[in-house]
Amino acid sequence: MSKIRVALIEDHDLTRVSIRTALQQKGEIEVVGEAPNAAEGLKLLSTVQPDVAIIDIGLPDKDGIELTREIKSEAGSDDGSTKVLILTLRDSKEAVLAAFAAGADSYCMKDVKYDNLLEAVRVTYNGNAWIDPAIARIVLQQAKTNPPKIDGITSETVKAPDNGEQTEEEIIDPYTLTERELEVLQLIVEGCSNAVIAERLYITVGTVKTHVRNILNKLCADDRTQAAVRALRSGLVG
Repeated sequence: MSKIRVALIEDHDLTRVSIRTALQQKGEIEVVGEAPNAAEGLKLLSTVQPDVAIIDIGLPDKDGIELTREIKSEAGSDDGSTKVLILTLRDSKEAVLAAFAAGADSYCMKDVKYDNLLEAVRVTYNGNAWIDPAIARIVLQQAKTNPPKIDGITSETVKAPDNGEQTEEEIIDPYTLTERELEVLQLIVEGCSNAVIAERLYITVGTVKTHVRNILNKLCADDRTQAAVRALRSGLVG
């Protein structure tokens, strides 16, 4: 089994060492490079081409959000490009929305528990968005109050009407999903991973995956984040 190749772009030495130590506790993750600023970070990414780049917003030479935008712009639509996990102390609405608009795949607070950080890396690597529960509330509130701006936060395939009203496509019959699927969907909206959902609902991870697959099919969503946004717009969850 190939390891998840991770690069760290963080200017604080102690924080960088701490993150590296946490990640290397698991044999499935390999830290392939580190950089203390955006300029060196760009060079690093072009050289080692990691699966996931953990980027701090507060870099000394360039905002991590702008760095994310550059990374995503250079990658274009390449599905195999480096995924970006923002790691920061900033949980302001502006910072969160700007990060997702720039193309960040996941957003995690620096005070996250190590186990959750490892889970965030795994989820991001697998192509899903991992959103810190504190951040999730901001994103979900944005989806409720101002749908037109949600495009940049989630996926370009999630379109919002100009007048902010729901389209026929976004009106979902609540009876489309089973009671258990609604429970799983609520936890997806809260940013929980499959493992956490399984633990909370006392079911297996395999059963969670089946529910998630059914939810995506029923909501005509490409991924978990898109499903969460559509569920919020339709009022399936709150």
